[in-house]
Amino acid sequence: MIFVSPNIRLPYLLTRLFRGAVFRVKTDRKEVFITFDDGPIPEVTPWVLGFLKAEGLKACFFCVGENVQRNPELFEKVQAEGHLVGNHTFNHMQGLKNDDASYYQNIEKAAGYIPGRLFRPPHGLLRIRQFKKLKADYRFVMWDIISRDFDRRLKPEQVCQNVLRNVRPGSVIIFHDSLKAEKNMKQALPMVIRGLREKGFSVGDPHLLLEGN
Repeated sequence: MIFVSPNIRLPYLLTRLFRGAVFRVKTDRKEVFITFDDGPIPEVTPWVLGFLKAEGLKACFFCVGENVQRNPELFEKVQAEGHLVGNHTFNHMQGLKNDDASYYQNIEKAAGYIPGRLFRPPHGLLRIRQFKKLKADYRFVMWDIISRDFDRRLKPEQVCQNVLRNVRPGSVIIFHDSLKAEKNMKQALPMVIRGLREKGFSVGDPHLLLEGN
């Protein structure tokens, strides 16, 4: 099996197990790539879209299929505003906790609602054989930095520092448009964007996630 560390940045040796997955984007520029997991939901995603629009930023949203099913107009708005979307299974299913057939079926069910070939496994947890099979059809986008905005033990300032202390050119950064992360994310995200700009970083075009790593 493959187990992804809860650390802010993944250990180098662990990333070698996911050959072909994107952790960072190869770039000579000081740019990073912002992603969101677990939406879209009406309580949080519209705020994210409004913030991104106001700041002139584009992101990639890894969506849960059942949330797309429940909120199709919101999902359409995500795409209409120029953001990239990816598959995050139909109901946030972990590969380690389910048999292969059920896991593949769950992903394909989500694919009926979420176009494209980008995929991020919930919690980054799946078996090696599952990864090898799925990467034939999907572009795995993992992460270089996870903000841990979902961790209610943390304050927004700590979430912000999780990102700013670890950022480097090409970093793929995870936030969450979920109820669990809402309080931290809404406060930390503006601080992160401001801090990145102060460090000379820009937010890159998420479509580069479709290219090499």
